[in-house]
Amino acid sequence: MKLKHFSFLFLTLCFFFSCQKNEVSKTTIKQDLLVDLTKLNNEIIQFEKLVNNNSSQKEILEQFKKSRLAYKKVEWAIEYFIPDTARFMNGPALDEMELEENKSFEPHGFQVIEEMIYPEYTIENKKDIIRELHIFQSNIKQVSSTFEVITISDDYVLDAIEQNVFRIITLGITGFDSPILQSSVLEAGESLIVIPKSLEKINSKGKSLSEIKKLTEKAQNYCKENNNFNAFNRAIFITEYLNPISKKIKIFQKEENIKNVKKSSPLKSTIETLFDKNAFDVNAFVLSNEYNFTPEKAALGEKLFYDKSLSKNNDRSCATCHHPEKAFTDGLKTNVSLTGSNLTRNTPTLTYASLQNAQFWDMRQIDLEKQSVDVIQNKDEMHGSMENIHAKILLDKDYIKLFKKAYPKTLKAETWQIQNVIASYVRSLNSFDSRFDIYMRGEKDILNNQEVEGMNLFMGKAKCATCHFTPLFNGTVPPSYSKTEHEVIGTPNEASGKKLSPDLGRYLYNKMPQLIGAFKTPTVRNVAVTAPYMHNGVFKTLEEVVSFYNKGGGKGLGYEVENQTLPFDKLNLTVKEEQALVAFMKTLTDKKY
Repeated sequence: MKLKHFSFLFLTLCFFFSCQKNEVSKTTIKQDLLVDLTKLNNEIIQFEKLVNNNSSQKEILEQFKKSRLAYKKVEWAIEYFIPDTARFMNGPALDEMELEENKSFEPHGFQVIEEMIYPEYTIENKKDIIRELHIFQSNIKQVSSTFEVITISDDYVLDAIEQNVFRIITLGITGFDSPILQSSVLEAGESLIVIPKSLEKINSKGKSLSEIKKLTEKAQNYCKENNNFNAFNRAIFITEYLNPISKKIKIFQKEENIKNVKKSSPLKSTIETLFDKNAFDVNAFVLSNEYNFTPEKAALGEKLFYDKSLSKNNDRSCATCHHPEKAFTDGLKTNVSLTGSNLTRNTPTLTYASLQNAQFWDMRQIDLEKQSVDVIQNKDEMHGSMENIHAKILLDKDYIKLFKKAYPKTLKAETWQIQNVIASYVRSLNSFDSRFDIYMRGEKDILNNQEVEGMNLFMGKAKCATCHFTPLFNGTVPPSYSKTEHEVIGTPNEASGKKLSPDLGRYLYNKMPQLIGAFKTPTVRNVAVTAPYMHNGVFKTLEEVVSFYNKGGGKGLGYEVENQTLPFDKLNLTVKEEQALVAFMKTLTDKKY
């Protein structure tokens, strides 16, 4: 009996100390991050050794790939918690600009190094590569120091890994952060590791965890088995793997009673996937709460939109140049002035214009309120006066009633409210009901094989999605959607001509050489009904547009565009691929058109 009692006691003690050991060995998300950052730093040290030892390009390329794979394990946290540093670790190899201060900062990080080692590597680049690696190590040190002191709670972890899924969809598999080497597919698979790993830290016995593990494992295997960048089927990867993972993360969150992070973001915190019909919040782009969208404001704004009394001579309304049946464009090469002469720029669509934080081709205004005033008071466009319009409205009984509905707390209409209601009408023009949207929500039969091929080309080989980001298809950068980008593409003056457009774009307002010929990246949604194309309406058809990009833009055509941000190498799209690309873009047309 004593022996049995002793054996039982011994086993109990062993179990107790074993549990204690397991508790001690269980690491936190923060600790894992710091370990992974150390591993990343070790890869960079090894990278530096190979460069210093004049190793072969093959060895250097392999180490570069290993280093970036190590970065992908921590990217989710760096991008979420320290985005300013992330920009200089794996951001585009383009100058970062602060236009308010008229300053620019040279790029750093993996994409800069990528250009130095591929497709050619020469010993002359050795010094610059070492310099970049030292800067990278400094950034790792800074990131580690930040993670050591901040609190990483469960709600922020959930939000960060959800954004990581959206980042893979919009940037990871498009080649945005591996534009030359095109190692994006395997890297996307590596980025998924964090999902089950992090959720396990929250609750290792979570109901949905086993399903999430299976889904992420299948997604990683899909990347390994289909790692050819150009052939990778993004349509399948998103709809059959990433969207289901995104939904399961939301289910896990509800099971664990983890609240959504309160933040001012265009992406609503309640969404299950990036392609939900109401995924985006237009109020994230307004100046303050009093400017927020309401149906009453939009209804009043629509009435004003068609009111010709906004112009000086009562002969032109907003709808004169923004025709609803043409997705609020006018079908002309360039806009026409009040006197009948041609202006210099094409009339852009107003659909989805509210989901960007810069207006006009040259991005001179940051919001729709200022945009409306700019047009109304422009002597060539409407030549109206906000003061006169305000006075007319105060004498109109119908408008007074509508303003009372839109602003019940205001005694009488104010000038800023006139701007706000017109902007609110524009904010109502986001349908998200195209055949593409329906496909991404699960109705696979709505797109044919050619259109799906075009989608894969758009997000892959053709590199369209590296500037026209999914699912807005404009230049508002995901997954934070806090910044709208411009591009320099070298647009010609005439479709068959040999001269560049003389329009200086953003440079007219910010005298920085990088901005010569820079224009906002517009949405491609409804592009099938918004011809002609480009800032000067130079191309009549989508086929012409695709051909232009296929040849490498202006620089690819031989124009002198030293600051071109568009890659100038030929895309080498076949005629069949060009046709598929056009077919896909036509699926982005809203139902009403």
